[in-house]
Amino acid sequence: MLKGFKDFLLRGNIVDLAVAVVIGGAFGTIVNALVKDIITPLIGAFGGQPDFSNIYFTFNNSKFMIGDFFNALLSFLIISSVIYFLVILPMNNLMNKLKRGEKIDADKACPECLSLIPIHAKRCKFCTSQLEK
Repeated sequence: MLKGFKDFLLRGNIVDLAVAVVIGGAFGTIVNALVKDIITPLIGAFGGQPDFSNIYFTFNNSKFMIGDFFNALLSFLIISSVIYFLVILPMNNLMNKLKRGEKIDADKACPECLSLIPIHAKRCKFCTSQLEK
């Protein structure tokens, strides 16, 4: 019985999922800090008050805190934008390059001095030897 449970836990998918959850939580913390500490104050600097939590209206002696909803909505939109433009879009571009078979800009070793140089270089910047394409 325990052997089956051990085999289940050590399957590649479970371990990969656990790692993804931990990394996702850490990345979520980074994105939340970026939004809360940098982007929201920038909005406040240009547009006035960045915190809407004090906005409410009263109806039949019931207090509706719509400001908290606006804060959550604004945070969601900002976080979604940051994730899209800083993670999803670059990854999609990278994956499209890989699918088309394009080489990704990287470094290669000079055959003469073994220094790392840009992949499209025609001459080594260290030993000045002519490079073949």
